[in-house]
Amino acid sequence: MYTAIGRVMAALAASLVVLTAPSTQAQAQAEPTQRLRIVGGLAGLNQYNRHEEPFWTQTLPRLTGGRVSAEIVPFDRAGIRGQEMLRLMQLGVVPFGTAILSLSAAQEPTLGAVDLAGLNPDMATLRRTVAAFRPHLERTLRERYGIESLAVYVYPAQVVFCNRPLTSLADLKGRRIRISSAPQADLVEALGGVAVQTSFADMMANMKSNNIECAITGTMSGNTIGLADMTTHIHSMAINWGLSVFGANAAAWNALPADVKALLRREMPRLEQAIWAESERETGEGIACNIGADGCISGRKARMTEVRSSPADERQRREIFVSTVLARWVQRCGPTCADVWNQTIGPVSGFEAGK
Repeated sequence: MYTAIGRVMAALAASLVVLTAPSTQAQAQAEPTQRLRIVGGLAGLNQYNRHEEPFWTQTLPRLTGGRVSAEIVPFDRAGIRGQEMLRLMQLGVVPFGTAILSLSAAQEPTLGAVDLAGLNPDMATLRRTVAAFRPHLERTLRERYGIESLAVYVYPAQVVFCNRPLTSLADLKGRRIRISSAPQADLVEALGGVAVQTSFADMMANMKSNNIECAITGTMSGNTIGLADMTTHIHSMAINWGLSVFGANAAAWNALPADVKALLRREMPRLEQAIWAESERETGEGIACNIGADGCISGRKARMTEVRSSPADERQRREIFVSTVLARWVQRCGPTCADVWNQTIGPVSGFEAGK
């Protein structure tokens, strides 16, 4: 950890809130300019390009009349592993940062509950789940890590792409399927498939070499990398989404003037809403592009066949989620996680976690 901290401190040497010191008597009479250093989400995705980066570099200076400015860098271009973000924010090495919850669960296991594979098959369900879990999320970050939660972001839906005909989730039996997390592996294995842990960067090479026959990835990101050219069918049920929390180290947050904190408390929910709307739009457009529908605007039209979720798929999802995905998560996470689940997500999902 100390090596990681040293590396990040070197990469983000100016990662603390900086107050520009007055250098002349005239400047001393003026209100100091504040410069914030932000670590954002994943580079190259619309969450970052269309929303996070413009908010900090353009909207915030405009709203404050230039009194507050900010620089932002995506965490995957800042020498930071996603699993390290909570710790780095807790220490103040990253004063303002975006932490992916599934990766942060390596340090705080309960954070993985909100986006388990098979829990949120659509955006409406995801919104209910997040609303139920959010008080626990905010309390945990504040009390255990000294982090003030300011927003929760979401990436587009992760769905299944396959290179041969598919009519239902049951048809995944026996197929080698790219996964990126343990809960995704639990779901795939319960369906009778073979889970193959594969990075996003290596997914296309594995598909070309026939090491995998299907892949779980984003609707639009799959289109962008050309996965639609190598697959024929796409199942549009969301396996999971990808949630992240934007927060501030308590010392950095408390160092801000009251009016700046009030402005961020007002504006961050608006940024959050814009990102959720973008995610929902991009989920639908990704499907449209992959099947060559008129709704495809920013992607490339392909000729895949969409497989929509059937009542049988929904029954199987629910059965597998309770018997396998949730049960294995509790086994890995422990009794405390079961308690958190039953107090937060359980009542709105209808799924109770055993111990």
